[in-house]
Amino acid sequence: MALPWLPSLSAFADTNTPAAFPKRFAVLFMGNGINEEQWSAEGNGADMKLSGSLRVMEPLKHKINVIDGLFNKAATGHGIHPAQTGSLLSGVDIQKGAIIHSGESMDQMIANTIGQDTTQSSIVLACEQPMTGYHESNYSLAYSSHISWQSPDSPVPVEVYPSLAFDSLLENRGSLRNMSILDRVKDRAEALTRQISASDKTKLDEYLTSVREVEKRVDSMRKVKETADDQAKLSNRPAASMPRPADGLPEDLREHARLMCDLIAIAFQTDRTRVASLILARDLSAQIYPFIDVKDGHHAASHDNNSAAYERIAHFHLSQLAYLAAKLDGMPEGNGTVLDNSCLMWLSNLWIGRKHDNTRLPLVLAGGLGGTLQTGRTLNYLEAGIENRKMCSLYLSLMDRMGLKLDAFGDANTRLANL
Repeated sequence: MALPWLPSLSAFADTNTPAAFPKRFAVLFMGNGINEEQWSAEGNGADMKLSGSLRVMEPLKHKINVIDGLFNKAATGHGIHPAQTGSLLSGVDIQKGAIIHSGESMDQMIANTIGQDTTQSSIVLACEQPMTGYHESNYSLAYSSHISWQSPDSPVPVEVYPSLAFDSLLENRGSLRNMSILDRVKDRAEALTRQISASDKTKLDEYLTSVREVEKRVDSMRKVKETADDQAKLSNRPAASMPRPADGLPEDLREHARLMCDLIAIAFQTDRTRVASLILARDLSAQIYPFIDVKDGHHAASHDNNSAAYERIAHFHLSQLAYLAAKLDGMPEGNGTVLDNSCLMWLSNLWIGRKHDNTRLPLVLAGGLGGTLQTGRTLNYLEAGIENRKMCSLYLSLMDRMGLKLDAFGDANTRLANL
């Protein structure tokens, strides 16, 4: 286990400036758009007004940017769903038929640049199993199931099982899965407490306790997965092909999403990785939401996206950004927090689901990326002209701040103005 920032350790004694800490980047994705009637932000700083779905970000509005009017030109005019998703983070034209072809996504480009500094270059998570086969538009459903691509012909496999994600993150292998991670570091943790200040002892205890709480929740889900694997063997079929929760995924999506966010938080705090992506609900999502009184599945509900029911879906998924951002903001790091040194990007592939309209995309950024990104703003590019409202211009700007400077990316060769 890596340590969170502890100021009393001499190795970190003078690391009080944002530049002294690693920058982290994460993408949270919800497919099929939002309720456009409940997505509104205006003003800056203390005067920022958030309405509808965005109101969940109110406690952190001074640390977010709500950006309106950007779009991915390569994803317009080529059909619905897979064509609107397959190049969301790359901005290139995708290919129909049996051979998939997209582009390396911006999160993976960042991971390939800074990933050598961490145990894992990135973690790629999802709360829903990928789809197979083809859409009626003759695009592969792989485009609808992945947003992170390691190469033009290869999406990064998503990890949907929290237990496997946890094991990979903390290198749990073989018999080590039967031993608490805290037991494995107990002696070193006790020795460390004799070297640090009283306030750092409290911080270390809080950190270890939070890891143990996540570990306990993971352990319960590991048992569910093992039961599913046993049943799958009896049925002579892969567990992943079985309906939820028979496939071993958490039955309650709320717990699944929160645990995946917790894993990203631990990964960032301990510097196991600095790049993450999380598909909360994929394009053409089959997620159901009985806990917010929605009768239809996600995709079906999106065809009535300006309904109160679909607004509750969007609100639920945006609340995961609020949860993760607040968790990172509660982790001190120098004179700021882990959130201050991170950028969390929440977005969808559509604006209006009932029209399959992706001529503008809902987008929220949280975190100041080590002091390089001003926050507490609403930025509207809707009337700025086609060339000045490209998602790829935003990506170029964010990659600059992560230490990756490119002449062009996707369909853009200029940075996003005023970011």
